[in-house]
Amino acid sequence: MPTYLYETIPSAAREIPKHYEIKQSMNDEALTKHPETGEPIRRVILGGYGLIQKGKQSSSSSGCGCNKPGCC
Repeated sequence: MPTYLYETIPSAAREIPKHYEIKQSMNDEALTKHPETGEPIRRVILGGYGLIQKGKQSSSSSGCGCNKPGCC
């Protein structure tokens, strides 16, 4: 079961949101209230892992993986 990041919805401009990690099924709807406290919450969308390509690892000593000398 995946873990989703949620945050409280601030009621005042200077209020700092609290963050929660909540395990849910991928088929479940996003929560609108914290299951224990009843506070209004929203799901936070995070960036993914990006593009993952299969292939030969770079043997470049630059460490960036682009195989172009001096690019990094």
